[in-house]
Amino acid sequence: MSEQKLAVNEYLKTDSDYLRGTIQEGLDTAVTGAFSEGDQQLIKFHGFYQQDDRDLRNERKEQKLEPLYSFMLRARVAGGVCSPEQWLAVDKIASNLTSSNSIRLTTRQTFQYHGIPKRNLKTIIQDLDREALDSIAACGDVNRNVMCNPNPVESKLHQQAYAYAKQLSDNMLPHTKAYAEIWLDDEKLVTTEGEEVEPVYGKTYLPRKFKMAVAVPPDNDVDVYTNDLGFVAVAEGDELVGFNMVAGGGMGSTHGEVSTFPRLADDFGYIKAEDTLKFAEAVMTIQRDWGNRENRKLSRLKYTIVKHGFETFKAEIEARTGIKFEPKRDVVIGDRGDRYGWKQGVDDNWHLTLFIEGGRVKDLPGQPLQTGLREIAKVHKGDFRMTSNQNIIIAGVPSADKELVEGLARQHGLLGKLITETRGHSIACVALPTCALAMAEAERYFPDFLTKVEALQEKHGFLDQGIVIRMTGCPNGCARPFAAEIGLVGKAPGRYNLYLGASFEGTRLNKLYRENIQEAEILAELDSLFAQYVTERQAGETFGNYTVRSGVVAAVLDAAKDFHG
Repeated sequence: MSEQKLAVNEYLKTDSDYLRGTIQEGLDTAVTGAFSEGDQQLIKFHGFYQQDDRDLRNERKEQKLEPLYSFMLRARVAGGVCSPEQWLAVDKIASNLTSSNSIRLTTRQTFQYHGIPKRNLKTIIQDLDREALDSIAACGDVNRNVMCNPNPVESKLHQQAYAYAKQLSDNMLPHTKAYAEIWLDDEKLVTTEGEEVEPVYGKTYLPRKFKMAVAVPPDNDVDVYTNDLGFVAVAEGDELVGFNMVAGGGMGSTHGEVSTFPRLADDFGYIKAEDTLKFAEAVMTIQRDWGNRENRKLSRLKYTIVKHGFETFKAEIEARTGIKFEPKRDVVIGDRGDRYGWKQGVDDNWHLTLFIEGGRVKDLPGQPLQTGLREIAKVHKGDFRMTSNQNIIIAGVPSADKELVEGLARQHGLLGKLITETRGHSIACVALPTCALAMAEAERYFPDFLTKVEALQEKHGFLDQGIVIRMTGCPNGCARPFAAEIGLVGKAPGRYNLYLGASFEGTRLNKLYRENIQEAEILAELDSLFAQYVTERQAGETFGNYTVRSGVVAAVLDAAKDFHG
């Protein structure tokens, strides 16, 4: 019988000595700005990706220079909460140690840096460590940054949910000391044969990345159903008692390969709050043991559940935890947007949600956003909270400080600009010029594209209504485009696949409507559809629901069968 052929990454992980590889040697090599091909996979577990400026590739090639290599480093910030002191340190690092001189808020409630020279990586990680921040497990085949509803208005319930998000983040970290040895100069530990270094992950970690989120209804700002594993808070009064657990979501797919598809998570049932970590570990170890290690395109948890079947997977979770799921509790899943402007919480403090276009915190002409947040951090006594819509909340502002914070926000262009409901609900990935996977623009192009969509909404008289629109440069789905009412996924420079039909609340996927089309065709299609919508819509009907009810696209009820069918 022939030996099972594994994906290349599986061999890399096995031979890496628990994620050490030859990263240290690569770090010490000054003749290139890059790491070796194998180490480029391992450094992801440490929180960063090797990239190059694709705008300059041809120019540098003509000059017989290697690509302009740099690195994107992503931090791990459970629930997106950090202190003003931490924010000031994050800002200082961006200004002093990156070529982008900016901070980017991500769609997973953390921040990342772009344009880091290899020589600055260690300094950045050590500077973050001094502020109790790190980048370990922000990328790679492990549990990524754990998301949690960031809105602090109902602060007591949020704090309870956030505590579980923090526990999930801390408990599911890799145990290897490779990160501390390489980046923080800890003494190297010698692993003895048979020693259990990674009790949850094992020597080869997970087959693929793993994403978790904690939602606090009625908000679904964390897009809980798009995650591998999600916990939907159930409260009695203002006390958290448990969670409805969902599993099997994921956005990535591959153009032209029908065996790949995005998927929303299944509802498994209700669990008590005190059992949360047990259930999370059970799901992760099943994925470790059952997940596909031959084909990375089919290695996410969603494919494991489809392959083995919901009931089999559920029974295995119950066997590993020794606890039966209770019936799912009734909760309302609602808006995925942020609460812009000032909101007062139950503790009488105020919270200011600021819109950050594309999540890019950078000083712009007439809008010195980065300087503004720096000045607010110098006087703010509460905390900063990053949202999964790439925005930031200045949380916990006493009434006495509200005028000061608002003045600084307005002075630096962080407040005062009209944001439509559609723009406020819409996000895009980074894409070009740094992402190696991008086939088309996203972040740089998206604001102008939205302006044209807003003009169409105004033309048809429903600019006051929000539509969830998302754009990515490729089908890996970092901005969750397949859960958008209008999803645009890059196919080639200037060309996108247009998807329609997801629900406004994020409880149904969209479906391909037009393939490989340019801006003019996209806008013409939307112009026609908007005209039909305002004429034919039912009372309170959202655009996504209309496109399904009217037959523009079919509903995706079972992604494995319906998404491509």
